[in-house]
Amino acid sequence: ELMASLQCRLEALWEEQELVLSEARECARWGEELAAVLQELCQPKEFERYLTFLGDLEKVLSLLLCLSSRLARVQNAMSRVDSSTEAEEKQSLNERHKLLSRQREDAKDLKENLDRRERVVSGILAKYLTEQQLQDYQHFVQVKTSLLIEQKDLEEQIKFFEEQLENLDQSIP
Repeated sequence: ELMASLQCRLEALWEEQELVLSEARECARWGEELAAVLQELCQPKEFERYLTFLGDLEKVLSLLLCLSSRLARVQNAMSRVDSSTEAEEKQSLNERHKLLSRQREDAKDLKENLDRRERVVSGILAKYLTEQQLQDYQHFVQVKTSLLIEQKDLEEQIKFFEEQLENLDQSIP
């Protein structure tokens, strides 16, 4: 019964993931249309700056989300540590926690830098776009960010339920 429930939840997550991927494809088309307009309006260096910002947005968000989820898994493992846990395992968890914490702080710094660059790019685009077009650009960036976060969250949930299902399956004789 539990396995059927987990399988049902997984199928719902897969369906939701398909919807998000469809939205991401639509957002990508929207981004391509925007890029075509900007390429016509902006100077080549300004357009390159815009493209670099978008590429970095995806990379930095993915890095930050990945590090956060890995850190959460290590923290969960640390919360299960008890007196029977080997000292070597405890030390390994503590070292991974410290490393991931530092890396996440570095990624947060990258995100802050990216936010500053986004303001610069917005300033550049404000010279070329109408107020409505600029709002559309800002909405595009927000939607792209939200979809990246939602995709990563769904991936994590799917991975978790697949692991739960596999563990449950292996525990049944």
